[in-house]
Amino acid sequence: MANLISERVELSRVGENPYLITKMSSGWVVIGDVQPVWGYCVFLADPVISSITDLSEAERVQYSLDVLRVGDALLEVTNFYRINYETLCNTEPALHTHIIPRFLDEPDDKRGLPAIMKYSWPEAEPFSIKVHGELVTALKQVLKC
Repeated sequence: MANLISERVELSRVGENPYLITKMSSGWVVIGDVQPVWGYCVFLADPVISSITDLSEAERVQYSLDVLRVGDALLEVTNFYRINYETLCNTEPALHTHIIPRFLDEPDDKRGLPAIMKYSWPEAEPFSIKVHGELVTALKQVLKC
């Protein structure tokens, strides 16, 4: 299954993914290479599979807990008020979950809908270690596995 998710997982496995935050039991936590919403992260399943339905019940539980731990870590180290979790797998047909912080000061027209519908990924600020480095470091410390 050759796609962006499988490429990023392979880069993570060999320590060459520039967006890597940490490895967890069921996959990899990466910061988004673009930041349509500040602090946006993605959880990449490892091994790479097409859908959460391909996992056993125990693996589904572990995957879900790992994703939720990332959201909890974001809440712990930032001033976000909520985390949205979006597992779509449509454009990139491999299991991954978008972990999207939400802010109280978001414009009303954006806050009420899924971020993927209201923010522009093509126009988003690229990840920068200068801008997002402290967040990555804080998440690494909280998510020590």
